[in-house]
Amino acid sequence: MISREPTLERLAVAQALMLEPFGLDEAVLARALACIGEHRVDDADLFFETTRHEGWSLEEGIVKSGSFSIDQGVGVRAVAGERTAFAYSDDLSEASLMDAARTVRSIAAAGQQRRVRVRGARGKLASSRLLYPALDPIATLDSARKVALLEKVERLARAKDPRIVQVMAGLAAEYDVVLVARADGTRAADVRPLVRLSVTVIAEQGGRREVGSGGGGGRCGLEHFSDEVVAGYVAQATEAALTNLDSRPAPAGEMAVVLGPGWPGVLLHEAVGHGLEGDFNRRGSSTFAGRIGQRVAAKGVTVLDDGTLPGRRGSLNVDDEGHVTQRNVLIEDGILRGYLQDSLNARLMGVRPTGNARRESYAHVPMPRMTNTYMLGGQTPPAEIVESLERGLYATNFGGGQVDITSGKFVFSASQAFWVEKGKIQYPVKGATIIGNGPDALTRVSLIGSDLRLDSGVGMCGKEGQSVPVGVGQPTLRIDRLTVGGTA
Repeated sequence: MISREPTLERLAVAQALMLEPFGLDEAVLARALACIGEHRVDDADLFFETTRHEGWSLEEGIVKSGSFSIDQGVGVRAVAGERTAFAYSDDLSEASLMDAARTVRSIAAAGQQRRVRVRGARGKLASSRLLYPALDPIATLDSARKVALLEKVERLARAKDPRIVQVMAGLAAEYDVVLVARADGTRAADVRPLVRLSVTVIAEQGGRREVGSGGGGGRCGLEHFSDEVVAGYVAQATEAALTNLDSRPAPAGEMAVVLGPGWPGVLLHEAVGHGLEGDFNRRGSSTFAGRIGQRVAAKGVTVLDDGTLPGRRGSLNVDDEGHVTQRNVLIEDGILRGYLQDSLNARLMGVRPTGNARRESYAHVPMPRMTNTYMLGGQTPPAEIVESLERGLYATNFGGGQVDITSGKFVFSASQAFWVEKGKIQYPVKGATIIGNGPDALTRVSLIGSDLRLDSGVGMCGKEGQSVPVGVGQPTLRIDRLTVGGTA
């Protein structure tokens, strides 16, 4: 059988879902873009999207809720200088599309720059790529098997230990199809599956209760959740809860901290990644602004943002402006090499887009955002890094945190951590918060493990009210002299 080229295949799917049923075609898209271009603008695009989402949840041994939703619409944007005019509609008729285009045209009229030549049907296609299957994950398991999957989580967790007194599990699947039509003639589409299984358990002993969580997913079908994968999620959640039953108050003070591999990369994402997004640096509000080519981290520290990793939660075949995603080197051996860019900020900074334009939905404007952000591994065995601690904290999992982009200061809570003395783990601790400054912390990385690991596929990133799925990762790291806030 001869298969169609991936870009053409995705365009055909998007057109069949969002154009043809509503009497839209290439000629209508060209008219809408030409309407916007009647006033002087630097850029313009149409972003069509349809999303189907299904969710199931289990609690107290019962599947208590199930949900299904469909959303679709189009966002119409014009950019003139630094100004953005934007309108959106959940009606995909030609009348609504042209009305949105006229609205955007009138808003954009005040910010005149130069006229964009709007091309007709002879546009250019986004480059071809296939990072994940173009499937509807909701249809990959029937309802009975979805319920059985959640019930399996319940059985496995309770069988782990009699101290597990409560189990909660959630299963989510999303089918997202987007179509981008740009004023420069670019046409791009993507079919984005996304699944996630989450597990939360509560363990009780002597009147004390502790919570543990696990889970993961990616851009694939629900068959991803094999018996082995599910058992791993359950083990992660139950081990965390049971370990925390024996935790003691966390010591406080300035000390060396070792961060475990994988999900602890969320600290890198928040404390460093956001500061490398193009909009903050163009405005000069990031602590990294104007520092390209300068040393911002210790030797050996290399940080990437890579939207091209097959099947990963943060990966995209094309970004939400139709640019192909890239493997962007942000920091190389401690030297700052670049920022994450969408088209607006790239144009104003005189550089090329990096494939990092993202938006929550058709009802939102794109902005530069991370995809999968991680630090490359080093040469040191992870066990040796823990053994290097004379007195310090070994944090293996994180909960919430926050960062100030301008100063780089961050505060993170460790959901699982251990106190280490003379290179030996002494006991688990609870209530530890890690306080520091992102750029300063990077300069204090003294040991980098050989165990780079990406997270299991659970991350969501928020920025200016928009949430998008992302990935994080890192190897085991030792950071000298961080402030630990504790309860002891």
